[in-house]
Amino acid sequence: MADRWIVGSSMGFVEGTRTFFSPGPVFDHLAELAGVEGRVRLTVLNTAGGDADHWAGRVHEAFYGSRFDVTVLKLVTMPNVEDPAQLLLDSDVVWVNGGSVAALLALWRLHGLDEAMRAAWEAGVVLGGVSAGSICWHEGGPTDSFGPELRGITNGLGFLPYGCGVHYDGEGQRRPLLHRMVGDGSLPLSYATDDGCGIVYRGTEVHEVIADREGAQAYRVERAADGTVSETALPARLL
Repeated sequence: MADRWIVGSSMGFVEGTRTFFSPGPVFDHLAELAGVEGRVRLTVLNTAGGDADHWAGRVHEAFYGSRFDVTVLKLVTMPNVEDPAQLLLDSDVVWVNGGSVAALLALWRLHGLDEAMRAAWEAGVVLGGVSAGSICWHEGGPTDSFGPELRGITNGLGFLPYGCGVHYDGEGQRRPLLHRMVGDGSLPLSYATDDGCGIVYRGTEVHEVIADREGAQAYRVERAADGTVSETALPARLL
């Protein structure tokens, strides 16, 4: 079986100089995990952001002149390719942008992308994403999908058997809600990432913590037998 890689993160694109945004260093790392030295077949999804046309244009602009051959896979108002499952299988890397993880999960399941993503992952396609694009691979985590007061979601794809916290140092509601969810058992052992940080999973095990800014790190959040919740910092390697 091919190596199975997932990068769950609070990182991705960075502010551009001549464009709205540019690819952050995580994209080259994803290509390395895929074992690709030349052209990289990259599929990008913005399901969680509503598949806005202007966002797709910005993605293509960001990668212009790079070694990435980009396809933006859209589901709204209809899939923009004949066979989304085959597109995923034909990719080297799949990247999922942030937004509403609740909407992402609903649409993916409606279109069969939950099963297609698993098939791609098991075939060796490297999966990655930011925010909602990180939570989706896990059991669930805190989300603003339902409003400014964060709520927990627990119906993630579950490729990774953990809870997921994103924007851990950037949004004040994230840490306490993740702790509560782990404490009450609605989430299992969980991993969280500061802005600018990502966790590389090989299979379902943590392989490495990476970052694109100094000081960003990840955290292991777990419940003890007495019901207390502990948090352990996981330092990151700067890309």
